Amino acid sequence: MLAQAPPGVTGIVGLFDYRGPDRELVLGLKHNRGITAVPALADRLCAGVRDQAWLPPPAVVTWVPTTTARRRDRGYDQSFLLAKAVARRLGIPCRRLLDRRGHAQEGLDAAARRAGPELSARRTVPDPVLVVDDVVTTGATLAAAASALRAAGAPAVYAAVLAAAPAPGA
Repeated sequence: MLAQAPPGVTGIVGLFDYRGPDRELVLGLKHNRGITAVPALADRLCAGVRDQAWLPPPAVVTWVPTTTARRRDRGYDQSFLLAKAVARRLGIPCRRLLDRRGHAQEGLDAAARRAGPELSARRTVPDPVLVVDDVVTTGATLAAAASALRAAGAPAVYAAVLAAAPAPGA
């Protein structure tokens, strides 16, 4: 789906463009307690991951945590729910490997999003990691996740996302 993976991400799987009805599906998951869609979306993400010849089996699945304020307002972290369901289907552990500080990316202009969130690894990560996230726009969040995970020892960081914003002009 994406022309290239964000810096530090070895490879990326994306399900759909972040526009039209697919955008509404993701926004429903993020804002309207559309968590009933998680199992079907996890099935599709797993199928996408399994279809990638370049993707060796990851040893662990993690996610980019939402901010504390967003999790409190929504009552859940949609990326955690997806990561947990994907890990279960792939038969590998799901671990919280990242901590987040600072603001949410959503609602920021592209220049502010490119600065990315502040992410740090919670522990040493000696194995290939699959990071699950809902949407990739500029790629800054996944790049920050990859940077933190690689600094903690991850030899490879892959990503699986529900949707990708189209490149400017696309």
